[in-house]
Amino acid sequence: MAVTAKMVKELREKTGAGMMDCKKALQETDGDLDKAVDYLREKGISKAAKKADRIAAEGSAHIEVQGNQAVILEMNCETDFVTKNDQFKNLLSELAKHLLEQKPASVEEALEQKLHGEGESVQEFINSNIAKIGEKLSLRRFTVAEKTDNDAFGAYLHMGGSIGVLVVAEGTTDEAVAKDVAMHIAAVNPRYVSRDEVSAEEVEKEREVLKTQALNEGKPEHIVEKMVEGRLGKFFEEICLLEQSFVKDPDQKVKKYVEDKGASVKGFIRYQVGEGMEKREDNFAEEVMSQVKK
Repeated sequence: MAVTAKMVKELREKTGAGMMDCKKALQETDGDLDKAVDYLREKGISKAAKKADRIAAEGSAHIEVQGNQAVILEMNCETDFVTKNDQFKNLLSELAKHLLEQKPASVEEALEQKLHGEGESVQEFINSNIAKIGEKLSLRRFTVAEKTDNDAFGAYLHMGGSIGVLVVAEGTTDEAVAKDVAMHIAAVNPRYVSRDEVSAEEVEKEREVLKTQALNEGKPEHIVEKMVEGRLGKFFEEICLLEQSFVKDPDQKVKKYVEDKGASVKGFIRYQVGEGMEKREDNFAEEVMSQVKK
């Protein structure tokens, strides 16, 4: 039978699912409202929709390496307890494998693809896990990296995935070297590989800030420029990987460490779970107590 806008609206009100999901459910069940509700529940869409407005700023970074390709992703959930769940870990692994196989250009494209190229969509797969795990889950971001046979990936997950770093090191196949650099990046959080990557605009902006600071300190104008250049060096040390003191051996710079290994750093990706996202403010102990008292 024909699916009307009124039927879709009624199903949306009952389940909280999206318009297109409701329309599809009604089409699949020949307009039977009760069967459509069951259809959405079975797909996990009904529960997923009800959780859609919750804050999911916890989660885990995950890295999957397959030969000369690797992917790093961030999957969010509502509580850090879920990250220890085997089902959540399996979800991360399946999504990573899919991303390496299909190489979508964006998260939006990935969610619409068929998981591993067949069957349910990635979004439906996530929805079914929401129904089983009981929390809002969302794929936030991912990056696929490639290397040659002469290079190495450095993969490091800190504290079970609260921070994930993927490094591509050229000129060496020693994964231990690349991992050492990844651990440094996790700890120090550089923004660039080298000062060459810092835009002239950003450098000039920092130069102006440092100049104003020096003048406000009452320094004579004729030595301000020299002071600014010295402080710019410190600025580059803070944001550029190769300029930083290596965490495993602070007596040498990261640049010297990798050069001594005959290597260079082509690039890196660092994901810190939940960075830039709104966090839950409620106290978990109080939340538990509130449930107990009900």
